[in-house]
Amino acid sequence: MSERDLIINNLDACWESVVEFFSQIDSPQWQTPSLCPEWTVKGVAAHMVSVEEVLSNWLPSGLDTPPPFEKVPGYFDAAMQMTHAELVAHMKNTFDVRRQNLSQTTEDDFAQPSITPVGPATYGRFMAVREFDFWMHERDCRTPLGMETDNGGPPAEMALNEVHLSIGYIAGKKIGLGEGQSIHFDITGSVERDIYVRVEDRASECEALDAPTTTLHCDSMAFMNQACGRIDPEVAISEGAISWSGDVELGAHAARNLRFTM
Repeated sequence: MSERDLIINNLDACWESVVEFFSQIDSPQWQTPSLCPEWTVKGVAAHMVSVEEVLSNWLPSGLDTPPPFEKVPGYFDAAMQMTHAELVAHMKNTFDVRRQNLSQTTEDDFAQPSITPVGPATYGRFMAVREFDFWMHERDCRTPLGMETDNGGPPAEMALNEVHLSIGYIAGKKIGLGEGQSIHFDITGSVERDIYVRVEDRASECEALDAPTTTLHCDSMAFMNQACGRIDPEVAISEGAISWSGDVELGAHAARNLRFTM
């Protein structure tokens, strides 16, 4: 499967899952605070659909043709004024437009330079970031409602990729590994992955290390929640979802300093 097809499939799976979720919750649940500060569950829904409205029928022709992000606030406000049934219907319609848009793209379209939320990249990377956003935001809503979800599979792998791409920054700038130090992120649970970083002038991902300075043992969802600044790290630590071995002081510090985005 091509990278384009994988991104489209995973994004489509996220859209379908999000609509199914919002279709089954009741009015009080829509007003529940999400894991995103200052946003209720309804606010998260309005945010997700308003960005997709902006991206509807848009393709970049280069870095000088960004999407009309200035329209997001107006779309968001309009979505917040909708009834819950209207908002779900609006999401379905908007996502159908986006499905049609993506079905007409080519590999060249996905390779086209584009302004993205993570800086200049490609349209394909932009769509991968959108997949990450949807995957994470659904859990931002489900978690406070106590509604479990499947945190594995290709969509979860792709969402984790967005954190993985920033692992050098996380280890070097957020954790603050020193020269000669290294860390092994031992990610298990719904998604399994081993990531190694060492510092030689700068923090960079590397091949497997025989004796990392410290190893952080993380449940994959707990790792995502910490990297995205969603839940107090003390919760994950107390529940045993994050632990460490090797250099105990560095491991304890790393477990509490994974956040690189919100």
